[in-house]
Amino acid sequence: MSAKPHSLRSRATVKGVIAIVLWSSLALLALVTRDLPAFEVLAITFGIGGLANLLMPSSQQGLSARWRQPWAAFALTVFSLFGYHALYFVAFRFAPAVEVNLINYLWPLLIVMFAMLLPGASVNRWQIAGSLTGLSGVAFMMTGGSGAELSAKHLTGYGCAFAAALVWSSYSVLNRRFHAVSSSSLGASCMAVALLAALAHLAFETTIMPDVWQCAFLVLMGLGPVGIAFRLWDQGTKHGDLGVLGTLSYAAPVLSTLLLLLGGRAEAHWGQAVAVALLLLGAWLSVHLGRDRTVNEPNPGQAN
Repeated sequence: MSAKPHSLRSRATVKGVIAIVLWSSLALLALVTRDLPAFEVLAITFGIGGLANLLMPSSQQGLSARWRQPWAAFALTVFSLFGYHALYFVAFRFAPAVEVNLINYLWPLLIVMFAMLLPGASVNRWQIAGSLTGLSGVAFMMTGGSGAELSAKHLTGYGCAFAAALVWSSYSVLNRRFHAVSSSSLGASCMAVALLAALAHLAFETTIMPDVWQCAFLVLMGLGPVGIAFRLWDQGTKHGDLGVLGTLSYAAPVLSTLLLLLGGRAEAHWGQAVAVALLLLGAWLSVHLGRDRTVNEPNPGQAN
């Protein structure tokens, strides 16, 4: 197998990092839509994101060409995007938010661990150490250093949160197998997720009509943290450095909290400063000390 060009891997990794930054804005945007049912929001935002992806410039000419992809790739994306969000929403119904988020944020560490299983790929000890450092930073931030109080009565919620982490990390690594599939096909997958979310909404929720401000923020969520971000993550996981992306994914909850602080929607505490310090340390361990490894992978050509 030939080595993937460093420039291609670097560009794809940067795209994945941009997706992480976009996801960090989701909590602030979601404050305006928090009174709307979860699956209703999911259906609307993925519908907007899917449409945006189908209309984005691409090397795939024609709308029909952007829908074509192997059934395995389509099934993996749809199952993972819908499954992750559904499990995440359900987890909050059966367990406290702090514990759910802590368990859910095992997914960046799992990405690094699962990446070790890729044929011809290697993740060194510095990237594992960086991911563990990032996880500890998120734990400090979410608990204020007091620790999480796990209870047997919340096992269903914990299980759903862990399943969500497992689904997202598995998707992020298995997506590598479809490196030849254009990211423009993600639009079709997002539209399918929107349909499944709409069906779940009709089955389990009561529709609430969004007001003008909520509509505006739903559009922003659909275009940014869904439409653009998932396309960039698709390119990052297919062509980028999974070890680095896994570690830097811990920036999402930290940046999200910082944005809430700047917007006056959260109170500052010492755990947030510790989280930022640990995140920077983890990133340094993963990116600086972990950069001298050799990764041999198939050369998929230019990411799109």
